Amino acid sequence: MKSFVTLIAAEDPTQTHHWLLPETAEIIYGGLATVIVVTLLVKFAGPMVKKAMADRTAKIQSEIDNARESKTVADAEASKIRAALGDISAERSRILSDAEKQAEALLIEGRARLDAEVRDMEAKAEADIAAAAARSGDELRQKSPVCQRRLQSVPSHLLSTTVPSKISSNHSFHPWEQPDERRTH
Repeated sequence: MKSFVTLIAAEDPTQTHHWLLPETAEIIYGGLATVIVVTLLVKFAGPMVKKAMADRTAKIQSEIDNARESKTVADAEASKIRAALGDISAERSRILSDAEKQAEALLIEGRARLDAEVRDMEAKAEADIAAAAARSGDELRQKSPVCQRRLQSVPSHLLSTTVPSKISSNHSFHPWEQPDERRTH
């Protein structure tokens, strides 16, 4: 039994000849497998990796070139916009000054037209008042002899077309009112 225990202890697979290095056969077979795998990768995968890297480099370079061109175009557009903005400011001030001139001309024209309308209306009102005064004078002459006497005492120039101006200048002559007894006697 002693030899069996010694045999088991001597054949322990967890025990190696060195605490850091594996067995010699493993080093040989593992080294050969690593060389074969690396050689195959370099031979077959190497060109694909080189091609992918070259394509990536070309793509990045084309993006950089496109970005440069886009920046140049954008700078040109920005300068055009700045120039147009200056033109817009000048155009805006020109349009505003034209609008102010037109507004002033319209205002002057409107005032002149209103003044003419007011003069026409005043002339029409004076004519209406004169016609009404003459009409009322005629009616009073026809209706009453007392009124005829009173109208005869009123100067004739007051019954003419100047009656509206006399009325508008605050004279107290009104043919339809009773004259003051003191003035008639």
